[in-house]
This record gives sequence, C-alpha cells and structure tokens, in this order.
Amino acid sequence: MKMKYVFHIDEVIRMINNGAILALAGSESLLSKLPKGKWVGGTTPYFMGDDGGVHTNELIFVNDLSDHTVDFLIKSYSDHTISAIADDEFTNGYTLLIIPAFSTLHTSFAENAPQYKDIFNNPLFGWISGIDQKEISVVTPKVFNGMTGEVSDSMAVALHVKLEDGKTAHLDILNPFVKGSGDRISFPKTGFKVKDAIINGESKNFADYLIENSIDIKLPLVADYYGAMINIGFQNIDYENKEVNVYAPVFKNIEYAMAAPVTNYIAVFEASLKEKNIHPVFSCNCLLNYIYAELEGKKTGNIKGPITFGEIAYQLLNRTLVYLTIE
Repeated sequence: MKMKYVFHIDEVIRMINNGAILALAGSESLLSKLPKGKWVGGTTPYFMGDDGGVHTNELIFVNDLSDHTVDFLIKSYSDHTISAIADDEFTNGYTLLIIPAFSTLHTSFAENAPQYKDIFNNPLFGWISGIDQKEISVVTPKVFNGMTGEVSDSMAVALHVKLEDGKTAHLDILNPFVKGSGDRISFPKTGFKVKDAIINGESKNFADYLIENSIDIKLPLVADYYGAMINIGFQNIDYENKEVNVYAPVFKNIEYAMAAPVTNYIAVFEASLKEKNIHPVFSCNCLLNYIYAELEGKKTGNIKGPITFGEIAYQLLNRTLVYLTIE
C-alpha cells in the first residue's frame, strides 16, 4: 500500500487525538491550530511530498513514528541546555531535533555540537525550521512542542524515541557533491560570516576571491570531515562589508574546495537511492537543493520529507539529504 505523508489539518487533528506520535512540518498558521498531543513540529512551506516537491501553506507533512516507538520523551532545549541533550536519550533509540533558523541556538549548535557530551552515542538527526523565502526578515521560523503547546523562535524541540528490542536506528546522509579540482581553501576563524580566507596558502579577502574568480556560489564549499563529505552552502556576498554569509559555519583550519558541478541532481540522487535501496522512516533535504535542482513537482525516489534551512546529522549540515532507517 502506498504510504501517505501530506495531509489536510483535519486529518492531522484526528491523528493527534487518536494518540499518534508525530513529527510535523507546515506553516505556522496551520501548526498553531493543532491540539496538544504527542507531536513535535517546525515551520516550512516546502516538502518532498506524495506527488513530488511542493510549496504550500495549506497542507502538513507528517511522519507517523508510532509503529516502532515503545516509549518517548518530548522536551524543549535552550541555548544553555542543548549541550546535555544526550542525557535524555534512550539506550536503544534515536532523537529527532528541530531548531528554528536564525536563532542564537541555531548558531551555537552549528559551531559546537560535535563537542557535546556523548553526542554520537545514538542517532541524533533533524532539521532547521524555516519560512517562505518571501517572508525572510518579516517573520521568524518556529518550532512546536505539542505536549506543552509551546511555540518558540529561540528554543529547540526534541522527540526522543525508544525502540523495541531487536530494532536498531541507522542514520546516514546522501551528498551529491564532491570536492572540485580547484583551489584549496581554509579559514582562520569558525563562523557563519567569513571575511578572511587562506587560498592555496595565501591570505585573501574571501568576498574578493569569489568575485574576482567568478565563482558560482550556487555550488557549495565541500570538506572531508573524518571521511564524510560535508557541504557549506552560500547565503550571499555582502559587497559593502566585503563579507560572505554562509548557511553552516566554516570551521577553522579545515581544508575546503568548491564543489564539482552536478549536471543532473535527480539522476545522481536516484542512482544513490537505487544502490543503497533506502526505505527511510524520516528524511529531510535542503532548500538550496530544492531551488537549484528545481525539485518542485519532481520526485526523488521514495524519499519524502520537509525541505529545510539546514539538516542535522549529529551536527548542522547543508545541501545534504539526511535519512533514518529502522532495521
């Protein structure tokens, strides 16, 4: 039977009232009308839905996690408590985390998560909630704690899940990008705002470098983080301040390169899906991939989920598909 993921609000209300354990994505206007229950949610009008990529404020994307959950905890975290998130995990389970974009917590998690205590003990994954592109700087992204009814643009919300004995959660990523053959780039500081860079050993203003070399910033920076290719997506070049704004922090003394061009995102993506035979219980993908690969109305195999302002797989990622499977 074909699984359905995108629902009208009245259908979601029935699921909540029937006690389902849900992870939701949708507009603030819809999520704010839902009753209290066993759910967490984040704002975004973009999904990979039942019929492909969709941009809507009239529907809610639903991951029903009830079938494999034997116990759960829903909890909100502040900038001061997020570093202890692993303390609340179940021994055999996973944690789904949603953080509002542009918040202080978004920044601190991005820069510090790999150093959190026991962060790699259990799968920790999730996404950065967002808004319609047209509403940036007008409204703020939100997260929802369905148990308490709390709505926040500064706190994170997590759903900790315990799995039954004999089942195990596996977290993985699909990244269509690899390092190109061009200049090797590193940075003297960690952060989302970049002024200085070291290009092939020579210090240079990064904005000047991108402009003078006509670099296509629709492609991300790519680095090898301990065997995994990790992307840094570009937000914009601030010409006045000669700064480059990025959607995930560059890290000090890591070697990056511009990604090699991807001529057909969907073909690369589908080849990876077929090779790995992926059937996830959760997945999410990046808004920049949605835009630049023109995914609206297009399908990406059996991968469905929210389109995000950042992806979480133990740490903040960009331009990457994150997925969880249960075996």
